[in-house]
Formats: sequence, structure tokens, C-alpha cells
Amino acid sequence: MGFGVRQFELTLMHRMRDLNDGRVEDALIDMGASRAELRAAHTQWTKMAHSVRTRKGLAGLRTVLGPPPYQGRTTIGSLTCDVARWALPAWPDLEFEVLLGPDGAVWNQWFVRPHGDKALAFADLVPWGCVVADVASSFPGAAQGEGSAPHHWVVDFAHEGTDYRARFVYGLYQRLDRA
Repeated sequence: MGFGVRQFELTLMHRMRDLNDGRVEDALIDMGASRAELRAAHTQWTKMAHSVRTRKGLAGLRTVLGPPPYQGRTTIGSLTCDVARWALPAWPDLEFEVLLGPDGAVWNQWFVRPHGDKALAFADLVPWGCVVADVASSFPGAAQGEGSAPHHWVVDFAHEGTDYRARFVYGLYQRLDRA
């Protein structure tokens, strides 16, 4: 079985099931994909990640997704890193971004809004409708942090006197919990 954009999307969704199984099930129906196809994509991705013959980092993503439509550089604090982004059909308003260190190692990979953060109201917190930067910039005092599993992220914030934790997988909003 070849591994392309569809399988990559399914691999991302496999991890998203950790926090929002229902949204992933809906997406599988929309894609005409089965749970077995989701599991098979994840299994193949895992094998590729551990294979000595498979290209890694940006080269591996290029093999799967094609050349990135956007490549550039960004500064984060005192670090400058390379950036590559791809549009994926399952998330048409977002781009999958990879940040690379000076040695070409993947430092981070997640969804971003390609034209800057979107201002959100509390009611706009809809699964798969926003990214980390949207939530972090929309709620004063919001604090970002790592989640409890690989590729998980959280943003803690207060709204109308209640503390919340927004949970993300690959930077894509999954659910909101009271903190």
C-alpha cells in the first residue's frame, strides 16, 4: 500500500482519537474511510518512522506530501528555524506546519492558520475549528503548555470567572475541560 496525503491525514486522526473520538468518526465517514484503514495508516506510518530505509524529517514528509507549497524561516525567541507548510484536504482552512532546527531535525509539527490568528469568542471553540495560536491570542492571560501525550498541547485560560483547559492534538483544537 502506498502512503500519501490520505494516509497521512488518517495517521494524524489516529492520534486525535485520544481526545475526540466522535469528531474523528465523523471525519472518517466524510472521507469514506474505515477504522481499519485508519489503523493501517497509523501502523504503516509507525513502521516507516522506525525503518532505517525510510527518509526522515522534511525529506520524509516531502515523500508523503510532495514539495511544501510554503517554505521560509521564522524566529522564535532567539532561535531561527526553517518552516515548511502543506495544505491538507481534511482541514482546508489550515496548514500543517513543520519547524526545523539548524541540523534539519523536526522540532515541531502542528496545524496553523496560514494568514495569522483568528480572533475567537468563547462560543467559537468548536472542535477542529481553531488552532493553538487562535485560542492563546483570544483570551487574555492564556498560557500554553505541553499535553499529556506526544503531539498534545494545552492552553489554559479563564472565561467569566471559570478556569478552562483547551486541549489540542497537532495544534488542532479537540475539546475544552474545566481546569
